[in-house]
Amino acid sequence: MTTRRPRIVIVGAGFAGYQCARTLLRRANGAADIVIINPNDYFLYLPLLPDVAGGALEPRRVTVSLTGTLPGARLILGEADEIDLDGRTVGWTDPEGRRGRLGYDRLVLTVGSVNKLLPIPGISEHAHGFRGIAEALHLRDHITRQVEMASAASSPAERRARTTFVVVGAGYTGTEVTAQGVRLTDALHRHDSVLRAGPRPRWLLADIADRVLPELDPRLSSTADRVLRSRGVDIRTGTSVAEATATGVHLSDGDFVPSRTLVWCVGVRPDPFVESLGLPTERGRLCVESTLRVPGRPEVFACGDAAAVPDLTRTGEATAMTAQHAHRQGKLAAHNIAASFGHGTEREYVHHDLGFMVDLGGKDAAANPLKLPLSGLPAAAVTRAYHLLSQPGNRARVAADWALDAVLPRHGVQLGLVPPDAVSLETTAPSDGARPRTART
Repeated sequence: MTTRRPRIVIVGAGFAGYQCARTLLRRANGAADIVIINPNDYFLYLPLLPDVAGGALEPRRVTVSLTGTLPGARLILGEADEIDLDGRTVGWTDPEGRRGRLGYDRLVLTVGSVNKLLPIPGISEHAHGFRGIAEALHLRDHITRQVEMASAASSPAERRARTTFVVVGAGYTGTEVTAQGVRLTDALHRHDSVLRAGPRPRWLLADIADRVLPELDPRLSSTADRVLRSRGVDIRTGTSVAEATATGVHLSDGDFVPSRTLVWCVGVRPDPFVESLGLPTERGRLCVESTLRVPGRPEVFACGDAAAVPDLTRTGEATAMTAQHAHRQGKLAAHNIAASFGHGTEREYVHHDLGFMVDLGGKDAAANPLKLPLSGLPAAAVTRAYHLLSQPGNRARVAADWALDAVLPRHGVQLGLVPPDAVSLETTAPSDGARPRTART
């Protein structure tokens, strides 16, 4: 690209960062120094986390090695915590607390999102978040533990409370976590002689919206609602949490639900770091042009959840915070970075949704590929084929786990690998990369 290899630094290795690095490696063909700063050595395929929490997939199935699948890129294992935009440098802290700093010719910010907290009493102390591997493993352990402790409970009331699971947020994550959770607890219930004689575990899914999956086509919403209700899920629409306690959940409709489990899936917010840059933001997301450039900083690009990318298909709106957009924006960022060095011409980001899909576990799913509404086995086949094609690694292992799950009972044991303080709602990591802390402009 130039007589000196330009250095392109990508902060974060979620959907946007991973796809940007992957596309740059193909286009640059060794002509650029591509550096990824990320606290983990893997790309996390977030859509399959509910399968991990429900025991259908082993956790390593949804992680893809950065060094193994991005040969030629340099990985710096650490958290980016300082950016000097004028000096064009990025600082970071590695896992052993050592500091480092690196200059860049082009910077790509894909720092992702964090859990969205609401000012509700008891949420941060008693709710389980769901944004990463640690949270999925901790939730699976917690659910298993509650069922096992219910078997030895001293009273029917305690037994019922321990086998009651409340999920708040009926979007993609909450719906899929509930669907997979029901399958896990049913399997645990069937294999316990004490619990088998009583009622099945209870799952309650609450959302302030008027239907499940409010952001999707009503036909998909109706399919998911029907499947969940057929599995015994208590769906409360127009309802949220008023207070969370150690012994139960107070709902906004006045009901108190005795429970030891509250799963918080109300959505995400952009990483707070972007607001510390001193650059224009929109609802916490960094304002960018339709080419993904940061205005006034032509050497800086931003995409994914942390960037308010103009949606050219909906005038005046920004693209939604979804993996689908992040994946495609990462590719476009790579294309436009190459164009900035004279290889090709810049393009604007334009993407028309080709459909959505929700995996409800087993033979159930809801999907509308190319706007064709599907349910049941056809939808499940399309949904899982899509995930296998979209995941950049581990496809055979994922397919094998799904095949075994279809014919063998789920394995319910506690691993105890993740302590509760490691998955606090206030400290869990962003979904799309590192968590920078400060910035200098």
